[in-house]
Amino acid sequence: MAKKKSKLAARAAELEAAVAGLFSGVTAPAKKKKKKKAKKAKVVKAAKKVVTKAKKTAKKAVKKAKKKSKKK
Repeated sequence: MAKKKSKLAARAAELEAAVAGLFSGVTAPAKKKKKKKAKKAKVVKAAKKVVTKAKKTAKKAVKKAKKKSKKK
């Protein structure tokens, strides 16, 4: 089983290949960047927004119901 390179070693090898490519005129294929995972804080914030919106709509419904009952 091949040992996994450390990030630093992998980056160093990448840079060496790039420099060698500059001198030889051969360019390495561009690597796709990994997608960064969504930050937990953002997710929590979005969830809170949804909850507060739901609470507001519930409150409005209650107020409307009260007004209707008063009018009768």
